[in-house]
Amino acid sequence: MARMESGYIDLCITSPPYDQLRYYNGFSFDFERVAAELFRVIKAGGVLVWVVSDSTINGSETGSSFKQALYFKRIGFNLHDTMIYHKDNPPPVGGSNRYYSSFEYMFILSKGKPETFNPILSKRRNKHNDQRTSRVKGFVRSKDGSFIKKRVALNEIVKKQNLWTYTVGKGNSSKDDLAFEHPAIFPESLAHDHLVSWSNEGDLIYDPFMGSGTTALVSIDANRRYVGSEISAEYYDLINKRIHLKTRQLKLW
Repeated sequence: MARMESGYIDLCITSPPYDQLRYYNGFSFDFERVAAELFRVIKAGGVLVWVVSDSTINGSETGSSFKQALYFKRIGFNLHDTMIYHKDNPPPVGGSNRYYSSFEYMFILSKGKPETFNPILSKRRNKHNDQRTSRVKGFVRSKDGSFIKKRVALNEIVKKQNLWTYTVGKGNSSKDDLAFEHPAIFPESLAHDHLVSWSNEGDLIYDPFMGSGTTALVSIDANRRYVGSEISAEYYDLINKRIHLKTRQLKLW
């Protein structure tokens, strides 16, 4: 990032090594230095998607996720949204006196007001639908706690909620078996959904922890430009191999 101009990146999608939950060929990172450089290289109106979770040490969650989100705010980012990445088939990992963990945080951090937002839409069905009419009555609560009547359209098309569910693991997070040579990948569909939400075709997408190259590969599919950083020579070779195969399939090589 030190070689990038300020305001160079439209969107950053990344998942850093967190709380030593995985062994990344022995590498770690200086969070505060990375955070400061990300703030510098992301353009005004740009967005950082920071996918992260916590480990449990001596019976207590570390809280690293929240500490990082608050540090991003301290150096100038807006915490635009706190989203949840829910895994609908998580491995049964956890202590005997706690529920199994099935989610990670997706902090949406913006440099000022996001310049781009292309909301993913879904169809909302009201459980009290009256099939004889095109609209139903519902209630919403005002700030003072009182209820206000509201008419809600049947099968209304609305923005997707900020809890996103994905099936994970081999054959699900990616159809490319090469991806699983990396110990911790996030679903390609997760990267795609953020890519289309916070950027437009031709925008420049960055991942400072490329890992298996998911962000780059999804950028190619979505007609975005990409740049990435990876400190591990092994993962760098894996990324190049996957990008080479992808571009050959698309006849871009």
